[in-house]
Amino acid sequence: MKLIMYQSTDTKKLVTEIIATLVHIKSTMYELILKPAGINKNYFQSLTKQKNGSGKWLTKREIASKIITAIENHANYKKIMRSIIKTASEWNQFHLADDEYVARATVQKAREVLGVLDLWGEKEAKEREHERKKAEKEKKAQKEKDLIKQLQLLLLTYDSISGKSENPQLRGTTLEDIVNRLFNAYDLMEQLTVVQAFRRNANGEQIDGAFKLDGWHYIVEMKWTSQVSGIRELDSLYGKVSRSGKQTMGVFISINGWSSHVIDLIKQNPDKSILLMSGYDLRVALTKEVELIKMLHKKLSKLNLEAEPYFGAESML
Repeated sequence: MKLIMYQSTDTKKLVTEIIATLVHIKSTMYELILKPAGINKNYFQSLTKQKNGSGKWLTKREIASKIITAIENHANYKKIMRSIIKTASEWNQFHLADDEYVARATVQKAREVLGVLDLWGEKEAKEREHERKKAEKEKKAQKEKDLIKQLQLLLLTYDSISGKSENPQLRGTTLEDIVNRLFNAYDLMEQLTVVQAFRRNANGEQIDGAFKLDGWHYIVEMKWTSQVSGIRELDSLYGKVSRSGKQTMGVFISINGWSSHVIDLIKQNPDKSILLMSGYDLRVALTKEVELIKMLHKKLSKLNLEAEPYFGAESML
């Protein structure tokens, strides 16, 4: 709508009148009106050397018409036209005009038109912001649908493999796939950033899973063994975390939990850098009864404030 207003016959007539009436001398008119609008000086000078059909030099009005025609399809058309109108709306050098009264009438018209254009500009800006928020909301809703669908598929996979205790290797690889796809789903939601598996320390150390949340990096280790995990399984993760930068923590996921002494031993460790996550925690995250990000934040809060390495999902429901 705003572009249509700038391309209207009335707006073009106003700009023509501004160029033709505010300043009597062409060179001064260029310096005070056209130059601030971005009109090329060489182009303007070429117009001053052209003649009309009657064999006379182009008048300022004819020059204005040619300029408007030349810029109409230019990317900066609105910007140029607005600049000329705004310059006129603030004009007070009426002594430069050939006819002061005509110049004053043109300035008054420029002020009125600029006010209308500004109102339309504000309206357009509000409409654009409304459309942006609407698109953002729709995008977020679609991402949420995709997330729920992905979590449902992962939950089916998790439940289907839970009873296959006779194949520990299958359980382990499936768990790694489920957890990585879970983190990837929240990466797509832009709530955390997944770091793909990699090797470090001259290929001597494998990092199977990692992500970044709130500026901190987390190294993930997963266990799905028939026995509960002991402190020795956590020592491997402690080593990887300690060999990382200061803003690195660990997440230890043990589907069947851990032995009774594990939590006490973690509490005795002055380096509180490991969050514990059980199979029940993982299932609750997959059902979305407690969102994964909220769960991690709760666990981190308990670890930092109360030195509790394990805060179960059952306490969050």
